[in-house]
Amino acid sequence: MTKQKKLILQIIEKSHVHPTAEDIFKEARQHMPKIALGTVYRNLNSLVEDGLVRRVTTSGVPDRFDQVKVKHDHMVCRSCGQIKDVETDGILAQLKSLTGEDIISYELNAYYLCEACKSKEVNVNE
Repeated sequence: MTKQKKLILQIIEKSHVHPTAEDIFKEARQHMPKIALGTVYRNLNSLVEDGLVRRVTTSGVPDRFDQVKVKHDHMVCRSCGQIKDVETDGILAQLKSLTGEDIISYELNAYYLCEACKSKEVNVNE
């Protein structure tokens, strides 16, 4: 694994905020000032293909990246785009039961309104 790829993986594994490629690039430049944004994108794509990193795609916002050490899914605020992890034990068994198929993988993003966005809506409607 190249030094750049290892650094990008470490940044994602240490992050608790599901960083964008731009976030990763900014952090990587603190350690490798000459790293290019294109290098970050290429390595992110490679890490996703290798199954070492997970791409979290939601409509209207840049992709975010997440570690895959612990299987989990995501809740995404429909208003501000905040992403938080949620454990969904038993989903694979339920999908197999519903479809009769062996599920290789799946992506689940549940959408909701976070507390801050709920408060904003309440204040606007008052």
